[in-house]
Amino acid sequence: MADETHYLLSVYTPGGTPPPPEVLDPIMRELDRVNKEMMDAGAWVFGGGLAAPSTATVLRKTDDDVLVTDGPFVESKEYLGGFTIIKAPDLDAAMDWGKKVAAAIGLPIEVRPFEA
Repeated sequence: MADETHYLLSVYTPGGTPPPPEVLDPIMRELDRVNKEMMDAGAWVFGGGLAAPSTATVLRKTDDDVLVTDGPFVESKEYLGGFTIIKAPDLDAAMDWGKKVAAAIGLPIEVRPFEA
């Protein structure tokens, strides 16, 4: 639909050791189910999980160059662990999908529209 907006559903993951497979596997199955539901509804655009913040490289402009450093820009108890880009007719519809993702994985989900 031409009048749909793209929204970013950001997954905030707590720092520390990831849960063991017996905890994580059922969560990922439920997330796969919600992703399929979004795909079937034509809402899902793209998504994926991200590696740990320790794998990040930060590029920062200096006066006449770009400084390259390892690791995250800021220290935090939570980090961006994954995301999904969806299309929805309005914020309420996007929040409905965000609620389903939050229920599936039990983590905070930030819903934010892309600027037009």
